[in-house]
Amino acid sequence: MSLRGFATLNIWADDVPAAAAWYAEFLGVEPYFERSGPEGAAVYVEFRIGDYQSELGIIDRRFAPAGASTEPGGAIMHWHVDDLGSAVERLLSMGAREYEPITPRGDSGFVTASVVDPFGNVLGVMSNPHYLEMLESIRA
Repeated sequence: MSLRGFATLNIWADDVPAAAAWYAEFLGVEPYFERSGPEGAAVYVEFRIGDYQSELGIIDRRFAPAGASTEPGGAIMHWHVDDLGSAVERLLSMGAREYEPITPRGDSGFVTASVVDPFGNVLGVMSNPHYLEMLESIRA
């Protein structure tokens, strides 16, 4: 068995509608799926984004596993972006705070950064030459 690519990246929010609006503004697309709770407000929304229509889900924090941390940390999922500096600048201007500054990873073009969104989730962005090579090979 091997990992074939991520299926859905889920993040948590105390206010799913506010998080959905924030991510819709940043991503430039509206969620394609929404599930409402008994009170009528969204408790889960999902976006499809990027070259592979990857799924980003936002779940009401009430449904987090018992003992899940409410502080940023753990694994960081990095999304490839074409202009890392602009992406980080835009995220910060929208109220995210720096988690890790723009950091070159060696001398082969891999550069990462991460922020904490206004809902407490770490969002990684990066320039990734391998991603672009794989995308080009698939398109060829």
